[in-house]
Amino acid sequence: MTRQIFVNLPVRDLARTRSFFESLGFEFNEKFSNDEAACLIVGDGRYVMLLAENFFSTFTHKPVCDARSATEVLVCLGCDSRAEVDDLVARARAAGGSVPRDAQDHGFMYAHAFEDPDGHIWELVYMAENAEAA
Repeated sequence: MTRQIFVNLPVRDLARTRSFFESLGFEFNEKFSNDEAACLIVGDGRYVMLLAENFFSTFTHKPVCDARSATEVLVCLGCDSRAEVDDLVARARAAGGSVPRDAQDHGFMYAHAFEDPDGHIWELVYMAENAEAA
């Protein structure tokens, strides 16, 4: 059985966050999107539910983390090439995101990251096809 995954992240301004990810080339599943949530498609069966903070807080009794001052989660997306990694980081920066560190080249693996407008860290990684042998 292939399981779907829905990662849920709180966001302060849903419209701004949605626009940010659209500018990176991501699409949304409108069936699961409304005024309180946007369903970001990251791959087959893989989604990130971007939830307005007030709505997000209805799912937990714990305080909602401010990702600009504390790390709650690191989301890592696989990319098809080093160029795709660099392109997404550049587009994120141009769309108002920030870049928390320099790219990391480990030979078999290339990684970089960006922070979205709410401070969530999105790791991007490209692994060479022979990475298992490395």
